[in-house]
Amino acid sequence: MADTDVKSLILAAGMSTRLKSARSKVLHEVCGKPILTWVLEACRGAGIGHQVLVVGALRDQIQDAYADAGDITWVVQDPQQGTGHAVITAEDALADFTGDLVVLMGDAPLIRPETIRTLIQTHRDEKATVTLITAILDDPKWFGRIVRDAGGNLQGIVEARDATPEQQAIREVNPAYYCFDWPALREVLPRISNNNVKHEYYLTDAVGLLIHAGHKALAVPAAQPAECEAVNSRADLARVIALARQRILAAHMAEGVTIEDPATTTIDAGVTIGPDTVIGPCTVIRGPSTIGAGCRVGPLAHLPAGTVLDDGDEVGPPAGGPAFLEPEPGEAD
Repeated sequence: MADTDVKSLILAAGMSTRLKSARSKVLHEVCGKPILTWVLEACRGAGIGHQVLVVGALRDQIQDAYADAGDITWVVQDPQQGTGHAVITAEDALADFTGDLVVLMGDAPLIRPETIRTLIQTHRDEKATVTLITAILDDPKWFGRIVRDAGGNLQGIVEARDATPEQQAIREVNPAYYCFDWPALREVLPRISNNNVKHEYYLTDAVGLLIHAGHKALAVPAAQPAECEAVNSRADLARVIALARQRILAAHMAEGVTIEDPATTTIDAGVTIGPDTVIGPCTVIRGPSTIGAGCRVGPLAHLPAGTVLDDGDEVGPPAGGPAFLEPEPGEAD
């Protein structure tokens, strides 16, 4: 059942400049699903019943792709002046809302529903005004650093480009998963400044303003490193696809599927496989597809989206080379 006292605010207004694509980066696919779909499904899986999407560049593409989604309110950010400005842009869409607001980035597809649930539950259990999910990384790279006092209390977030050398050495980072008491956040939004290197309005500054006003702020190191990965370039996209692929394969193996060579096997999201099925090396299964129990697929098999195999079916390579299962007329391309 959806929780009506919480909404998500998903920021997806970026220019996609580094991807060098005519298509919005949040519509590029990761294992058969658009990046933004991963984020939306994580929110829904965590019980969030209403999503507010902030779009800007290439917004027509995004709105067309999700035109049938009944749980989305659209907000246009134009021009794009930072994450804090994106939230300010959404104020009218949240005018009558008084609950908890989960803020996520639309280009970080590997966030899990259980991480969002942990974020919301910790926020409520501790009666916090703002709660962050953080991660500990060996290489903090460009992530904002979590600054704590000697007692471990959250003092603020410093963007990497604005951090001192001492702050750059901090390994606890902000992957940008927030839960705010919306009325409290709305109160401090007018005080966010763009006095920084990029002259943008950072949402992280709102966290500092809430702390300085005496509100309770928590930072919980509960995110897996993979959940921190965002897509800004083709190299980022390749890395995220590899991580998602590993996650999908691990989930199938945990449910009783044998994957003989995970390094050469690709299975899309949206593929269901019954127990005791064996997937041979160099096999690709596109989703959505349904593979029954006790099947044998591969080696060197390619199953297109829309494939349905009954229990015990076998698809292997012919004598002359790889097996390609052709879809029936009217099935997925």
